[in-house]
Amino acid sequence: MNCHCSESDAGHCVEKVPIFSSLSGEELREIAAITTAKAYDKGEMIYSAGDSGDKLFVIHSGQAKIARLSPTGREQVIRILEPGQFMGELTLFNSLPRADYGEAVQASTLCMIEGSKLKELMAAYSSIAFKIMEELSRRLQRAEQLIEDIHLHSVEQRLAQALMQMSEGKHEILLNMTKGNFASQLGMSQETLSRKLSSFQEEQLIKLVGHRKIVILAPERLADLLADPSAR
Repeated sequence: MNCHCSESDAGHCVEKVPIFSSLSGEELREIAAITTAKAYDKGEMIYSAGDSGDKLFVIHSGQAKIARLSPTGREQVIRILEPGQFMGELTLFNSLPRADYGEAVQASTLCMIEGSKLKELMAAYSSIAFKIMEELSRRLQRAEQLIEDIHLHSVEQRLAQALMQMSEGKHEILLNMTKGNFASQLGMSQETLSRKLSSFQEEQLIKLVGHRKIVILAPERLADLLADPSAR
């Protein structure tokens, strides 16, 4: 059930969002005044494909995903969102219905800003408009990179690249999503991901610990996979 955020809750929600980071306290309170909140259970739909795009959704707590379904029913996870991140911005700027859907991956609370109100704020505060444009540019770049990876790189190379990026130079990764969602983000099935992870473990490239922890044993050899055109 939708509810108006308290001043402190709404303020805390918008303060987490990078696109609002340059606003003053008074300006943040202005945004908080037009913000509502809603709690979602794990697995509950936030919005569906075909819905009109009239809200910006900000993750206040929990975790959500944006995904699409192919005509055959196969899911493609586009992004996993953490607190402070937002979704629903694309359809705010055109009249087309949503092409993707949003779902709560965990029990979550989302803050929602009406699209018409947000546009008024963008007109009043150019910094918000520019930061939304920057975020859209980053997301477009990631989408183009995924398309390139799927067409030009093998599943082994895509997995090796993802592990290297997620490790950020460290030797341990704790997945913040299910393996099914991780596989979908990489453009492969969960069964393929499980096979490749097991293969990497047999080759002593990685060590799997439980359901979410991955220890990088040989980062140099993972990097070599990315440069090997025969790794198909």
